Amino acid sequence: MVRTLAVLALLLSVSTTAPAAVPFWGAKTSSPADLPPSQLKPGQWIWGGRDTSLAPMAVIVSLTEQRAYAYRNGILIGVTTVSTGKKGHETPTGVFTILQKDKDHHSKTYDNAPMPYQQRLTWDGVALHAGGLPGYPESHGCVHMPTEFARLLFEATNMGMTVVVAKEGTAPVTVVHPTAVIPIDTRNGADLTIAPLADGQMFRWQPELSTAGPLSMVLSVPDSVVIVLRNGVEIGRSRVQVKDPLVGTHAYIVAQGGTAESPKLAGLPMPNWITIGIPGHGDEAGRVVDQALVDRVTVPREFVEKLVPMLSPGSVLLATDESLEPSTTGPKVQVIDSNPPGV
Repeated sequence: MVRTLAVLALLLSVSTTAPAAVPFWGAKTSSPADLPPSQLKPGQWIWGGRDTSLAPMAVIVSLTEQRAYAYRNGILIGVTTVSTGKKGHETPTGVFTILQKDKDHHSKTYDNAPMPYQQRLTWDGVALHAGGLPGYPESHGCVHMPTEFARLLFEATNMGMTVVVAKEGTAPVTVVHPTAVIPIDTRNGADLTIAPLADGQMFRWQPELSTAGPLSMVLSVPDSVVIVLRNGVEIGRSRVQVKDPLVGTHAYIVAQGGTAESPKLAGLPMPNWITIGIPGHGDEAGRVVDQALVDRVTVPREFVEKLVPMLSPGSVLLATDESLEPSTTGPKVQVIDSNPPGV
């Protein structure tokens, strides 16, 4: 009887012992979409990827910047600070695919350490997951992300999605320092070398490069260019002129039903647009874009005539006051090592 009571007491103590609390790393909410990635502090992130379409996704991890960039259908939907492998446990560079997803993963190697929202890149232990973010590389090879960003990314991705890990000296500057337009092929991670428009060339139109899939566009005010992507592949770009541009980043989506006729493009029916409430501009959500705003953008008519028939409800336009051209200019970046700054 004593032994039986002892066993029951042990079972009761085991069943009522609460599991160890899983830490929550990083900021709980997104920073504004207008915040340059270089100004994100450790643990901060931006996420505007509310689109639930089946458009292809890809992630670029810049070891040099200690940031990760998420793209859907060729345009940037999220960026976050990360912490990658420390000295002796460096995160490998290269092209990977998501091999496994486990929302509540625990490490079999490191004392059952929690690795929430794990997305495995290699079978020997390298993965994307929520983890510590001290502002420098401190992991054992994995890519640590803020918990909430890791959750959002986990819910948005599919098995087999491409992940490229790059660093200075081993990859093109366009991949190490990504912009709002994806610099890789989502299908295989290959570097994309899309040429700018030649002098005197008003636009380029190559729909045969991607014959099906969702459409998205990025308009860069400082570059005076709009880029059209279908299924994550650039199929066209055109010079544009923007009068009195809005400051910051803004997103628009083609609405269901109805067309409008632009006075500047007489006889050409245009779709109606609605503003998307991205982080920092949530108050703009659902606003119908008036004709006055549309007419502030001048695009070659021949280009518009090719583009408009392809637009359908759900087509997205991202307008930004940031350049899309690759650049390493700006504030100097601290040389990153395995020790905290100042140690």
